[in-house]
Amino acid sequence: MQAMMQIAQAKIEPLARSQAQEGPMGPRLDQLFAEHKELIFRAAYRVTGNASDAEDVLQTVFLRLLRQEQMPEIRHLRAYLHRAAVNAALDLLRTRRDSQNVALDDQPEPAGTMTATSDVESHELQEWLRLALARLNPRWAEMFVLRFIEEYPNRDIARMMKTSSAVVAVVLHRTRAQLKKDYLAMIRGSR
Repeated sequence: MQAMMQIAQAKIEPLARSQAQEGPMGPRLDQLFAEHKELIFRAAYRVTGNASDAEDVLQTVFLRLLRQEQMPEIRHLRAYLHRAAVNAALDLLRTRRDSQNVALDDQPEPAGTMTATSDVESHELQEWLRLALARLNPRWAEMFVLRFIEEYPNRDIARMMKTSSAVVAVVLHRTRAQLKKDYLAMIRGSR
C-alpha cells in the first residue's frame, strides 16, 4: 500500500503544486494533499479494488477542489474528503459499467496468487459487489460503502449525508435486501 501511495503522490503532487495558486484554495491545496492523500486513496481503493483507479480518484478529488469557483464551508474536512473519495470512486465504477468497455488494465489487481477455491470465490464476490454498487441509487451505494466497507456508524453517516439516523437505517436495510435479492438471482442463474 505504501508503494502505491508513493506512486500516486509522484503523479499528483506536481500538478497540485503547479496549480495551487490558481484556485480558491491557493497554497492550502498543497497542505490538504499532504495531510489527506492517504485517507482519500484508501477510501477509493476500498471501493474500486484497484490501485490505478484509486490514484485516478485521488486526482479527481483534488482537481474538483482546484476547479471550484468558491470553496464551500466545510465543518468536518476529513469526512468531506472521505465522502468526496467514495463518490468519485462510485462515479468511476458507474462510468465503467455504462461504457461496457473494460480494458484488461482496469481489472482489479490480485493481492497474490490465488490458488484456493475460496480465494477465487471471494474475489468474484468482491467484483460482483463493486458492479452491484455501481447499479444502485448513488445515495444508497454511498451509505452502504460508508457503513459496511468504511465501517462508519449510522449517526456519522447521517451527519455526513445531512439526514437522520432513521433514514440511514432504512436505506441500509433496503440496500442489503436488494443486494441479497440480486445475489441470489445471480447464484440461481449460474447453476
